Amino acid sequence: MKSPLEILIHSGNQGQPYWFLDALSIVRLSGVQTGGTFSLIEDRLPAGRATPFHVHRREDETFYVLDGEFTFFDGKRKITGGPGTTVFLPRDIPHGFRADTAGRILILTTPSGFDSFVAEAGEPATRWDLPTPAAPDYAKLTEIAARYEIEILGPLPE
Repeated sequence: MKSPLEILIHSGNQGQPYWFLDALSIVRLSGVQTGGTFSLIEDRLPAGRATPFHVHRREDETFYVLDGEFTFFDGKRKITGGPGTTVFLPRDIPHGFRADTAGRILILTTPSGFDSFVAEAGEPATRWDLPTPAAPDYAKLTEIAARYEIEILGPLPE
């Protein structure tokens, strides 16, 4: 039986870039491309960039640190790691992370959906570098997140 999906090979600056919460988020593989099974996003982050503490109700997230140092929070623990660190965060578990240094991570979400959230909550990047830092609009972010069954819980628990 023939698969309706195609083999995809991306290299270099391929993928759809967005500016999302002071990061350059590159959707390397979207849910459309994977038949909804997963999405793969590369985040390029400045030092100090932190996500809100939040919980996904539809997808699991796996993070792989490519460069830099990151701290991941799950409400009970802080896990700090550098290149090669892998963190799996199942759905329904509150979490967030902070870039302790400038760095890059891969975010694999299963199933897909988070890629669509990034596209809607972010803005298409006009260049392949970090956006000009700006204070996030948490009311807008919370409203959009709710449509993707993501709950924004507040700042990271330090």
